[in-house]
Amino acid sequence: MDVIVAIDIGGTKIAAGLVTTDGTVIDRTRCRVNSAQSDDGLFGDLTGLVSEMLVRARGQHGAHPIAVGIGTAGPGEPNAERVSPLNIPCWRDFPLAQRLRDFTGLPVFGDGDAKALALGEGWKGAARGHDNFIAMVVSTGVGGGIVLNGKLLDGEGGNAGHVGHVIVEPGGRRCACGGRGCLEAEASGPAIEAITGRPPTQPTYETIQRTGR
Repeated sequence: MDVIVAIDIGGTKIAAGLVTTDGTVIDRTRCRVNSAQSDDGLFGDLTGLVSEMLVRARGQHGAHPIAVGIGTAGPGEPNAERVSPLNIPCWRDFPLAQRLRDFTGLPVFGDGDAKALALGEGWKGAARGHDNFIAMVVSTGVGGGIVLNGKLLDGEGGNAGHVGHVIVEPGGRRCACGGRGCLEAEASGPAIEAITGRPPTQPTYETIQRTGR
């Protein structure tokens, strides 16, 4: 069985998993992001997860890793060759794809996390059968991936759909990008927590009514 080592890099956590070629997740792990450490220190945390997945792929699942796939907070260069996630300050122009190629000896394919989400939703999720849609990530940051006429929109620099830094509240809250009133500064998970005084892990009344918990 062939598998891909899948990596999701966000401002709060890094997750890694094993995904079969038909899109089934068969294993996963994660760690918290400590962006106060060095760039190599954070990369060491990432490679620890990757090593764990490679060992478990061969040992527990009898699987053959054939590639590494990355979805990362942005912005970044096409294929995640160099990344500069705004909410991970220790990585600026970090050569992520090449470092992972050197570490694993496998082909590496990468993109922004919201663009990867859009591809996934179009393939296996809520957007199946639709040729035009936008998928959004609302977490530590806010991002978007746009599909038009069945094709992922990249834009000139590979960051199309990066809607988190559209200004929605002129003169509003300070954003990590240096601006004020960006969508990410007003509506990300940390922003909602700061504005409401309620951590995201605490369910809202509406959630309790809908789910019973």
